[in-house]
Amino acid sequence: MRGGSIRLRLLFAAAISVVAALAIAGVGLTYLFERHVERRVQVELETHMRQLIAGLTLGPDGSLAVVDSPTDPRFATPLSGLYWQVEAFAAGTLTRSRSLWDRTLDLPKDNVADGALHVHEIAGFNGVGTLVVLERRISIGDGAGRSYLVVVAINHREVEAATRDFAFDLVPSLALLAAVLVLAAFAQVVVGLRPLERLRNGLRAVVAGRASRLVADVPQEVRPLVDEINHLLDGQEKALIRARTAAADLAHGLKTPLQVLAADIRTLHDKGEETLAGGIGEVAETIRRHVERELARARAAPAIAAAAESNVATVAESVIGVVKRTPKGESLAFRLDVGRDVTAPLDSGDLAEILGNLVENASRFARTKVVVAASGTTERATITVADDGQGIAAEQRATALSRGTRLDLRGGGAGLGLAIVADIVEAYGGTFVLEDADPGLLCIVTVPRHSPLTIR
Repeated sequence: MRGGSIRLRLLFAAAISVVAALAIAGVGLTYLFERHVERRVQVELETHMRQLIAGLTLGPDGSLAVVDSPTDPRFATPLSGLYWQVEAFAAGTLTRSRSLWDRTLDLPKDNVADGALHVHEIAGFNGVGTLVVLERRISIGDGAGRSYLVVVAINHREVEAATRDFAFDLVPSLALLAAVLVLAAFAQVVVGLRPLERLRNGLRAVVAGRASRLVADVPQEVRPLVDEINHLLDGQEKALIRARTAAADLAHGLKTPLQVLAADIRTLHDKGEETLAGGIGEVAETIRRHVERELARARAAPAIAAAAESNVATVAESVIGVVKRTPKGESLAFRLDVGRDVTAPLDSGDLAEILGNLVENASRFARTKVVVAASGTTERATITVADDGQGIAAEQRATALSRGTRLDLRGGGAGLGLAIVADIVEAYGGTFVLEDADPGLLCIVTVPRHSPLTIR
């Protein structure tokens, strides 16, 4: 069985084991009961034989007579299944119970010692069924005495009927026991797999960003797995830190050359080399923005600060203050519609990156105003940035958010900043959509707010 559920596998194996074990137990118990009944039947036959022997006597003419036969009424009923007969060794005369009618018991030829009991199973009348036979040789009379073979027999169907009734009574009991054992196995499986459920919840919390490590209290059999996963998470965090550090070092290393290149571009402008300066400036701007994007993606991947929480109003005021000092920002009205207690489940640096790109993009295309708003619930936080510019056509919004698209193909620098925002929001498990503000563009960022993890 490949794949599937461990719980179902264990339950299936337990059910098969329980059914097989109880089936074997049922067969064994039935066999033991049959042996017990056979022993009881033998005891019963011995009792009848003692009664029969006690009632035997010799008549005046030396013939054998049964003065007091066994009291069981079946001996008087023809072919009832319970029989007796007494056979003289020398004379060959035969005395038998009425239940034998005109039949005789066909005994095996064996040497029966005087007083010894022999037990046989012989074929029933007309070859139907079997008879359990108990025989004993006795002597009656004076010193010369005569030897007689006393035989008592019972139809084996008596044993078979008792065994069959026992089996019929046993089956419901075993079925009920099987159901109880399967339920017990189910309880054992549920309790036994509960640590794996806690482990799954812990992993889900790590993936969702609610925890950075597995801290579930698990049995020692699962502890090595938890330790290995935590070791893997440690390695992943170190690798992310190295990647973020490398991205920061790259950005810092390119900053000075880009500044020198910008100075050279201004020199070319002053010398009238507009075409050459424009081409070099375009390439430099593309390099700068790609560096900024990779730095932002490295910083946001994948949300190392598991329980981050930032005040939206504080970060937004800082971002708006910077944008206001730009040439285009000085001519715009900025409105902040955010309560002082509204927070977002984002790292403050990532929130600043999101608002910085959105507000800068909005100020670039706005005619008169930019509006920043935010609201929060126990489940999510929503941040919106709207401008009253020309907006983006519905068929071009997907392109504006696509990855790897060059800025000049998006028109006027509207795309790369939005793609950076999309990357950061995706790292936090949120959504970023563009809608028509009529007029202008409405950017909506929604980030889920995770509740504290509880492991039972």
